[in-house]
Amino acid sequence: MSQAFTKSMARNIFFGGSTFFFLLLVALTFDTMQVLPKRDHRENITPAVERGKLVWEKNNCIGCHTLLGEGAYYAPELGNVYARRGGGEFIKAWIKSRPAEGTPGNRRQMPQFNLTDQELDDMVAFLKWTGEINTAKWPPNIEG
Repeated sequence: MSQAFTKSMARNIFFGGSTFFFLLLVALTFDTMQVLPKRDHRENITPAVERGKLVWEKNNCIGCHTLLGEGAYYAPELGNVYARRGGGEFIKAWIKSRPAEGTPGNRRQMPQFNLTDQELDDMVAFLKWTGEINTAKWPPNIEG
C-alpha cells in the first residue's frame, strides 16, 4: 500500500487541490465584484427610507421578522411584503389595527407600537425600498 501512494503523490495532490480551490475562490470573487454593482440600488435611498430603517431598528422588528432572510423566524418575512400585500395602505392598516394590549393567550400576536402617521409612511417607504432590491429570486416563494 505504501508503494502505491507515496508522500510525493500526496504532496502533489495537496498542492494541486489547494491551487485549484484558490483560483476558484479568486474567480468567484471577481465575478461577484462584477455582478453586485449592477444589482445595487442605493441611489434610490430617500430620507423617508432612512427614517423608516430607523423606525425598523428602534422597534426591533428584526427580533421577530426576517428581512431578506436575515433576522428571527418568529414572524413572516417582510422583504417582499409591499408587493405581496398590495402596497402601503395595507401595511399601515395592519400595523394600526394591532390590539393595544395584545391578544390574551396568543403569544405570537404583533404588539401595538403606536407609530405616528409619519413613522408609518417612513416604514412603508423602507419596506417598499427593500422589496425593490434584486435578491436573485429570494425568498423562493411569494409568502416568504
